[in-house]
Amino acid sequence: MANAQCCANAPTLSSTCGGGLVEDFGGLKTYITGSSNSKNAILLVSDVFGYEAPNLRKLADKAAAAGYLVVVPDFLHGDPLVPNNPHRSFQAWANDHQAVKVAEEAIPVIEALKNKGVSKIGAAGFCWGAQVIVELAKHPFIDAAVLLHPSFVTLDGILGVKVPISILGAEIDQISPPELLKQFSDALEAKKEIDHFLKIFPGVTHGWTVKYKSDDPEAVKCAEEAHKDMMDWFAKYIC
Repeated sequence: MANAQCCANAPTLSSTCGGGLVEDFGGLKTYITGSSNSKNAILLVSDVFGYEAPNLRKLADKAAAAGYLVVVPDFLHGDPLVPNNPHRSFQAWANDHQAVKVAEEAIPVIEALKNKGVSKIGAAGFCWGAQVIVELAKHPFIDAAVLLHPSFVTLDGILGVKVPISILGAEIDQISPPELLKQFSDALEAKKEIDHFLKIFPGVTHGWTVKYKSDDPEAVKCAEEAHKDMMDWFAKYIC
């Protein structure tokens, strides 16, 4: 079942992990890391497990070390998915966290970045968060987008994208299989005016970029390759 891939390998959440700080930003509790004087920012939108996932914050810190101001808002409002919850199905949880509504909540965050003097913003979404990035990329809110193992992104959604977009997918993914991601790429290729990049990572499963085990060298290596691809895309457009 596709939803099982979203729910698998739930991380141990921690409100204290990472080198940044949690502050109110744009009306949301937000993990913020990097130089507050940077003119370039990255917005990260989490998967279903939310902004306290340690690997996500580790990636935010890595992006901050490259010179970006990085924000990871709590778009789930303290309500990350609890796998196998007998009192609330995955669909019920998803209904409470719809991408269109979350994208609307992201706009004040983006405005807050611009009020700090940020001139260019890249945005990346993981799994569930990729839907939010697609919604933002339909408008001039951001300057570049990255989708990592996207969940529930549609071809119609991709056709609405108006900014350069990179799609990083897993070979073993029931939610967004390689065949679907290639349809996305073909549709973007036909548009011509939108630069895009597609890469399918062999041998990995959905969620590999943020749900890897730090004591598994091969898993870390695959995740770090995707992280580099994300950062390379932002270096091209958020500079």
